Amino acid sequence: MRVLFAVNPEKSTFLYLAPMAWALRTAGHEVRVASQPGFADVITQAGLTAVPVGRDVDKWRGTEPELLEQSRAGLPSPWDILETDKEPSWDELREAQEHAVASIHRPDNVPMLAGLVEFARAWQPDLVVWEPFCLAGPVAAKACGAAHARMLFSVDVFGLTRERFRRARPADGADPLADWLGAYGRKYGFAFTEDMTTGHFTIDQFPASLQDHADLDYVRTQYVPYGGPAVLPDWLKRPAERPRVGLTLGLTATEIFTGYTVPLREVLTELSTLDIEVVATVAEAEQEKLGTLPDNVRVVSYVPWHALVPTCSAIVHHAGAATLLTTSRYPVPQLAVHYHFDQPILGRKLAEHGAGLALHTTEATGETVREAVRRLLVEPEFRRRAVALRGEIHSAPSPNDLVPRLEELTARHRTR
Repeated sequence: MRVLFAVNPEKSTFLYLAPMAWALRTAGHEVRVASQPGFADVITQAGLTAVPVGRDVDKWRGTEPELLEQSRAGLPSPWDILETDKEPSWDELREAQEHAVASIHRPDNVPMLAGLVEFARAWQPDLVVWEPFCLAGPVAAKACGAAHARMLFSVDVFGLTRERFRRARPADGADPLADWLGAYGRKYGFAFTEDMTTGHFTIDQFPASLQDHADLDYVRTQYVPYGGPAVLPDWLKRPAERPRVGLTLGLTATEIFTGYTVPLREVLTELSTLDIEVVATVAEAEQEKLGTLPDNVRVVSYVPWHALVPTCSAIVHHAGAATLLTTSRYPVPQLAVHYHFDQPILGRKLAEHGAGLALHTTEATGETVREAVRRLLVEPEFRRRAVALRGEIHSAPSPNDLVPRLEELTARHRTR
């Protein structure tokens, strides 16, 4: 069959989809990946065939610094309703949906939507796989009669928020997302259906312990890490001489936002007082601020995370989904120092599972991080629960194992 992946030009998002694209490719299916033209090099670097559609738009261009800082502090609107104890009014829910359409969905999708529909109608894919921000995907799928699947890169805040909105909506209430998608339906010759918001089915890479589900059709697969081209450094070829602790705070903090939200030098200095070896990935621009660090702290710009984690006795990270899930494939306790999007949710769920601890960045000091890491190293229950989490992940079908199920679902949902 022919499979078209549709992604917005966000590298971190695309990397979640690449192993599934390759699983379909190695099963003998034709695979294409469509995005804005400037993103083609990222796609081809993964060995996949890029389809440039539409025009290039930098979604972060012109965004005010204060708005960027607001968006880093947990879930933005409309998904922030999942993290509040206050039950929002119907007007608040509707206004949040209007805001999402105007400020997120339109800017993300309009630049590539017409080009994606044109290519889909010409190539005639059987299945369109799209990430939750790329709502051009289901429009293109409906326009050519393909089945379509949403593939998650996070906790399903999208499906849960949509479910909550529909449950609260009065009979005569407006539906801004349905109205916007329905307008494209009228343009391309089909009626809006609810699957356009959440897919005919959803491919979920998260173990149940770390996920919340809406009342939707989910198919689970295990997360397989892919971070792009990587080279194993010489020092990682040798066993650690004492317990190794890996630390990363992710790329988003420095590539999009204004830097780290924890006192990194203080954290590294305090960690060095433990009888451990610390390996910290720190952006080059931030390394200059660290000054001279103790001898048992190694600072690098990048290291393949899936190669580092198995050598570690504990991990400190920002609770980014890719980092957390990669770490969870190994029996290594984790400390989640979280701040952005679904990271607070993932950090909380990790701690509830028992495979680690969680600190919001407002609580992260050298002392609190050191104490949390000390506990991860000496309290055996954390490792026992990390072993259980690893088992849960590996019990799910691999992307290759999932392909027959995707073939079955595609045959069920396509309309041509």
